[in-house]
Amino acid sequence: MAWRNPWYDASKPHHAPDGFRNPEGELRREGDLQRWRKERKAQGLPHPPQQGYPAFIARWWQQADLSGSDDRAWWLGHAAMLLRLNQRYLLIDPALSRRASPVSFAGPERKTPAPLQISDLPRLDYVLISHNHYDHLDRPTIKRIVRRFPEATFLVPLGLEGWCRRNGVRNVKQLDWWQHSDADGMRIDAVPARHWSMRTFYDRNRSLWCGWTIRTADVSFWFSGDSGYSENLFEVVARLGPFNLAALPVGAYVPRWFMRGQHMDPEQAVTLWNAMGQPVTLPIHWGVFELADESLDEPPRELMRVISAAGYQKERFSPWRIGESRSLKNITQE
Repeated sequence: MAWRNPWYDASKPHHAPDGFRNPEGELRREGDLQRWRKERKAQGLPHPPQQGYPAFIARWWQQADLSGSDDRAWWLGHAAMLLRLNQRYLLIDPALSRRASPVSFAGPERKTPAPLQISDLPRLDYVLISHNHYDHLDRPTIKRIVRRFPEATFLVPLGLEGWCRRNGVRNVKQLDWWQHSDADGMRIDAVPARHWSMRTFYDRNRSLWCGWTIRTADVSFWFSGDSGYSENLFEVVARLGPFNLAALPVGAYVPRWFMRGQHMDPEQAVTLWNAMGQPVTLPIHWGVFELADESLDEPPRELMRVISAAGYQKERFSPWRIGESRSLKNITQE
């Protein structure tokens, strides 16, 4: 018997009877995955960073420093982030294991260390998950969170509550696009993204994907999650902006003919950033896993090239070191 979407709402363009979909439509064609894998293997891609992996780590990694009590944001590498807001700690897409894979012995392996471990956290109040891909929803990390912080609340897109409960999460709330949750002086909204979901051969697009916005009295933050470029994303700004802080993906975009429907390239990220009004923005989704054909050091280099060519202030959308943090008081006053 065919699986039916229990949350299906015919009035919502991202809903389908058999799962979820992007309103923009699908760009990939049958056979594209096999073509990409064949071309990648033949060309020996991705190449190492220009100066090698040790030099890349020395340039782009540091241990996270969790001291202090101010409102602060940390980039933990790839799409993982830690926020301290209103004396509450929030983790977003915490993939901190050695591999982004269903197994420990194969699959994409970290090229840069995790800048912290769950055991380093003084407390943890909320965990936000954008979708179920292994580089964003990492079961070993989730299990460590459940053991150390069993009362943490998980906010997830539609279809992931069951997975969370099967893995020991006690407090979980799933949201559709444009739904929100109020928490400790924060408003957290699930917002559209252009992506897809899958953890097994049998569950493609049975759970939703999303970005998140988080608002306090001082901070208005948009974490776009994994997303291809779409003008539909401008609706997030129209409905919930303006933002004074954002995190936009700039990696895993080569080859463009294969990746364009699910990942932005730096030029597209800059276009979206400019349309947002150029808030202070952290480039994410690079620096850890080799998921596409560009080298680990290409996204920050390409981002800076695009910013400079356009004559924009590069300080407002520039790469952070993995493990680096910024005071949100300083950011929101800019």
